[in-house]
Amino acid sequence: MSDVFFGTDLFSEFDRMQRQMANLFGDIPSSLRSGRFGAFPPINIGTTEDSIEIVVFAPGVPANQLEVTVDKGLLTISGERTQVRPEGDTEARAYAQERFSGSFRRVIELPQSADPDKVQARYTNGCLSISVGKREASRPRAITVS
Repeated sequence: MSDVFFGTDLFSEFDRMQRQMANLFGDIPSSLRSGRFGAFPPINIGTTEDSIEIVVFAPGVPANQLEVTVDKGLLTISGERTQVRPEGDTEARAYAQERFSGSFRRVIELPQSADPDKVQARYTNGCLSISVGKREASRPRAITVS
């Protein structure tokens, strides 16, 4: 048993260390996890045997304000969310504002198995769903043993 004493709550020390580590390593992208915590819009990325599935949560962004491009293995999602102001009151000033407004851009590095010619996107209820097909050569296949 050791007699180590922390002047504060142990869990708050862990939180502090985690924030310091995030600040230290937060700008290093890794393949599919390209964004920082708290970036807008938040995204979920998953995979199936046939495709890479990306869901972008962008409520309040009209579909015509979203742009999805694929170039050299990078999937770029950009757009703009306008600021919402109370109707009829052009002089209102914000006291607190937690909702992001303005231009945004997220870049996701796709794996080599992704086929840039097989990209589909649809926008429903504030969620942009992007499906990127995989190349035939990268799909698993059964080998017959003779």
